[in-house]
Amino acid sequence: MSTENEGNEVPKAPSAPPAPVDAPAVPADSAAAGPAAGSAGSAGSAGSAGSAGSVAGAEPGAAAPAHAGAPQAAPGHAPGAAPAAGNWPPPPPPPAVPSYATAGGSGSGWGASYHPQEPKPGGRRGGLVAAVLAAALIAGGIGGGVGYWAAERNDDSTGSTTVSAADTPADLKREPGSVAKTANDALPSVVTIEAQSGGGEGGTGTGFVYDKQGHILTNNHVVASAAEGGKLQVTFSNGKKYAAEVIGRAEGYDVAVIKLKNAPEGLKPLALGNSDRVAVGDSTIAIGAPFGLSNTVTTGIISAKNRPVTSSDGGQSGKSSYMSALQTDASINPGNSGGPLLDARGAVIGINSAIKPAESGGGLGGGGGQSGSIGLGFAIPVNQAKQVAQQLIKTGRPVYPVIGASVSLQQEGNGATISREGVGATQPVTPNGPADKAGLKPGDVITKLDDMAVDSGPTLIGQIWTHKPGDTVKITYQRDGKEHTVDVTLGQRKGDS
Repeated sequence: MSTENEGNEVPKAPSAPPAPVDAPAVPADSAAAGPAAGSAGSAGSAGSAGSAGSVAGAEPGAAAPAHAGAPQAAPGHAPGAAPAAGNWPPPPPPPAVPSYATAGGSGSGWGASYHPQEPKPGGRRGGLVAAVLAAALIAGGIGGGVGYWAAERNDDSTGSTTVSAADTPADLKREPGSVAKTANDALPSVVTIEAQSGGGEGGTGTGFVYDKQGHILTNNHVVASAAEGGKLQVTFSNGKKYAAEVIGRAEGYDVAVIKLKNAPEGLKPLALGNSDRVAVGDSTIAIGAPFGLSNTVTTGIISAKNRPVTSSDGGQSGKSSYMSALQTDASINPGNSGGPLLDARGAVIGINSAIKPAESGGGLGGGGGQSGSIGLGFAIPVNQAKQVAQQLIKTGRPVYPVIGASVSLQQEGNGATISREGVGATQPVTPNGPADKAGLKPGDVITKLDDMAVDSGPTLIGQIWTHKPGDTVKITYQRDGKEHTVDVTLGQRKGDS
């Protein structure tokens, strides 16, 4: 499965805003298309901007104004005889329906058309003068009251009749459980990582505070360029920068741990959730630096679990990583890699690691370059990442569970086939290894691991790596057209080879 290169270039803004056009009507029953069925296909690395390279993978399946009418003319007053002196008639009553109730056409406004009453015969001019005088007095009283009310609430007014809402702390308080509250609490613990190799190349990714000692959890491909004699700089959401160093990397898991060289006091680690208990449809919040835009928050849901994904480390070693990933439609782009995928409570349930790029491969700016999010992002489950991080902090080296057999990495769709020939001087089935002890042989096709279906070699590897060395798993395989089931106790391999 091909992976996508990454970069932190921000797409240029258009030189001028587009001219407005009439918006077409949107059908009420329109709906977005659902996620592609089947296993995830090629996934592009969502992280360190500026990385390059691709590797063949093996997942099967597909994986970027109403306008008001003119006001109605007010009827005129016909001239009439002047009333006798001292015999002023009372002013006419106010209209039953205000003039703004009509939209300019007969009977076509917000309410019925307004038809004013005809003035009574005699004394029209005097009645009109009295009405105008009374209206002026009433308007003056109302205007004075409104002006005093507005002045009391906006002393620095420059003549505007608008009224501002009060900005009190109580008004700005976000409710617990809201996205704004969760993001506000998590952002101080999320960092932007700038990695630079000895030759000056590098990119931008994301990480988050793992413990109070200053350890930062991220993706291997985010820091790979700086692992050998390069430089790492970590920037917090408040703008403070710290130098960092690599503590350990796991290429196969695509997990790395770095540490701040002069960690400040008061670091607040993000709480870790339980990725085994995540359900499809659960809300998600992703935080990262897509295309170098630090402290970006996006939201979505868990759209699938146990999605087999293969991705590269951005060309640093040419090796692939395998994961049984959490799939999310939260917008994830190059630069998000290594950042946390949070649940609705703000607990970390995954590490954002890869995206499925659009087949066109076009950049977000419309030209050549990297694709952006099409709603298919993949995160390493936090339970697995936590286990790897603990090992890296303790020894600096990863430990992988193995079955002691080589499998084909080509896409097949009907299982993981144990190779008939070994790689180099190795045997396809390690003598006296776990698979050999369980009776597995070259050519056997593994179709299930426990209750999870296996459709390819990468899927099998990703499922095995969700376990720990010493775990016993049930493997279902086919040989000569017959199905067999056997228990296998997983062995281990230390370090990346």
